[in-house]
Amino acid sequence: MARVKLIEDEVIERPFNKDQFKRLISYLKPYTLQMVISLFLMIVASICSLAGPYLTKIAIDDHLSVGKPQGLQWVLLIYLMANIAHSICLRYRVRIMDKAGREAIATLRQDLFDHIQGLSFSFFDTRPAGKIMVRVINDVNSLNGLFTDGIVNVFVDLFTLFFVIILMFTIDFRLTLVSLSTIPLLLIVVFALKNQIRRRWQNVRSKSSNMNAYLHESLSGMRVTQAFVREEENEKIFLELNEDIKASWMDAIKINNLFWPSIDIISTVGTVLIYAVGLKMLGVKGVTIGSLISIIWYLGRFWEPLNNISNFYNSILVAMASTERIFEIMDTKSDITDSPDAIDMPEIIGDVEFQNVTFSYDEKKVVLKDVSFKVKAGQTIAFVGPTGAGKSTIINLINRFYDITDGKLLIDGYDIRDVKLKSLRSQMGVMLQDSFIFSGTIMDNIRYGRLDATDEEVVEAAKAVHAHDFIIKMEKGYDTEVQERGSRLSVGERQLISFARTLLANPKILILDEATSSIDTNTEILIQKALATLLQGRTSFIIAHRLSTIRMADRIMVVGDSDILESGSHDELIEKDGIYSELFKAQYKFLETI
Repeated sequence: MARVKLIEDEVIERPFNKDQFKRLISYLKPYTLQMVISLFLMIVASICSLAGPYLTKIAIDDHLSVGKPQGLQWVLLIYLMANIAHSICLRYRVRIMDKAGREAIATLRQDLFDHIQGLSFSFFDTRPAGKIMVRVINDVNSLNGLFTDGIVNVFVDLFTLFFVIILMFTIDFRLTLVSLSTIPLLLIVVFALKNQIRRRWQNVRSKSSNMNAYLHESLSGMRVTQAFVREEENEKIFLELNEDIKASWMDAIKINNLFWPSIDIISTVGTVLIYAVGLKMLGVKGVTIGSLISIIWYLGRFWEPLNNISNFYNSILVAMASTERIFEIMDTKSDITDSPDAIDMPEIIGDVEFQNVTFSYDEKKVVLKDVSFKVKAGQTIAFVGPTGAGKSTIINLINRFYDITDGKLLIDGYDIRDVKLKSLRSQMGVMLQDSFIFSGTIMDNIRYGRLDATDEEVVEAAKAVHAHDFIIKMEKGYDTEVQERGSRLSVGERQLISFARTLLANPKILILDEATSSIDTNTEILIQKALATLLQGRTSFIIAHRLSTIRMADRIMVVGDSDILESGSHDELIEKDGIYSELFKAQYKFLETI
């Protein structure tokens, strides 16, 4: 059950933020014309709807009660036309605002996704993917009702409320005052229950966010779950989260079920008062059957917009919780950005230099301290050392996935902080141990390295890394569909496809981070032969625990204690009989025993 504690609930109590609300509404600004048209249609529809009770009064008082059927047909015709106009206006209003609202939502979601893609690694290091997905999907979707209905409807409801009161006072101000006497009771109920409703529905959203985060993590790690027989434990955790959602839903439903009957009772009390007072005044001081019926009818219309306005306020408060979560991410600044005077990186030659580079992920532990070395263009450099020594950190700094804490990192004499990120990274190729395969065809996955590559170039890249033979044996060859993370492929096959993708990009600097760790020995030998040709003219950095795979490197650097402890060719380091020599001998002896 301990895993549940790692999923923190969202903060429920949030003050209303006017600036963020204005920022949210700004996404509707491009659709101002559609909103104005929709507002006009809604006002026309409201007028047509409110005409019904007044026409009923005319029909009763001026025709039916006095026995004058002449002209009644015109009243009925106007009533029919008003209802038809009401239906047409509502139909087109829904169509216009639904389209505008969904486009605004799509723009907001696109902006959020674009911003997330530009965030640095440190952002993703501290946030589970499930929590980020909740922001992009659930939180953005929760604003749909506000964009498609809420903003326009609140103006219409205010207009309707004002127009209803005017019509009621026009018909009979005494009956109107009687009908409005229950408003104080309504306000007491609204203020007593609305905050409770808001808090409980926000709690529902918080629990749902926890569920989504845990579900994403569980599905992503299903192989590990089954391998370690953790199904029962995960079922218990899921049951606890599921029960939390159910309990929060029941709490919200209970308070909702208390609110609506209260409103109905208050409106019923108002209606009873109208009947009681109206029947006594009937025929006295101008009170007619038609005026009594129309007042009662308008009273029903009075409660509807009033309730809608209170609901709108409630929906605004709930929506602001999602809005703050969305803008929290959108306001998060990337640690890695282009400087104002950054220039495009010229075509990379491949000289790399570390000048007294110091780096730490946080202030507590220094990973690299005063590291200095030079690499000439076209050289192959290998990094070895224990886990956590800083090997991957060095290559992450070369790609500028993180910024150095102190010192300088130069490529061809350019400080990489002074050039544009896109121009830098577009000339580099990275092959990681965890080879990510996207949903799509094998052809598309390899072409991901260079989208304008021809089919022939894709095939040549696959042949170069010896992936071609196993690809053409699949049912559709290069057009074979693979799922996310390449579940149909073996680990070695996924790495070969990823290797082909990297080579197709034709990078000037090539980085291999444990890229051959899961490939069998025979395949590895073939790859080494291909690399002997393909790495010519490129600067390459290799991290490998199999020391046999890096013997051909121009220079091998032993990383440890936040520095480069040894540096030289394989033969030089063996002759030196230092740390590398001990590592190589120990690994050689281990391989002899298996």
